Amino acid sequence: MTLGTFLFLAFIVVQRLGELVIAKRNTAALLARGAHEVGAAHYPVMVALHSAWVLCLLIFGYSQDIHLGWLALYAVLQVFRVWILGTLGRRWTTRIIVIDEPLVAKGPFRFIPHPNYTLVVFEVFVAPMILGLVWVAFLFSALNAAMLYHRIRVEDGALRPN
Repeated sequence: MTLGTFLFLAFIVVQRLGELVIAKRNTAALLARGAHEVGAAHYPVMVALHSAWVLCLLIFGYSQDIHLGWLALYAVLQVFRVWILGTLGRRWTTRIIVIDEPLVAKGPFRFIPHPNYTLVVFEVFVAPMILGLVWVAFLFSALNAAMLYHRIRVEDGALRPN
């Protein structure tokens, strides 16, 4: 394993674990303010999907070299991630949490619906490509698309008035 590969994989693991900590804290705070969760039944499937993706990166990517062009694109995606999380602040979570407050309509939400899901679509494809894992990129992109098809319908149904 090269140092670059180690650092990239470590970044993925630390970032994902850190996001789970932030999401758990934000979810608890939102629920304490009277919010409620929607779509909890599919959440374990989403966690399993993303866990399997990270495991594939670790298992099949540890001996791969870094492809710098893909890494540069991934770095740009991380700027987008910071913008999204900064815009949502304490309302960002990995669950669908509904609170009786106006939807966020600033930052990237002014330009595209579901910017966090858009980011994840790109990340699920780009991260494996950094390690030359084309099959992981395509397999998990397809699985993620199926998950997001369901999840966005659930979320839109819960957040948008009929």
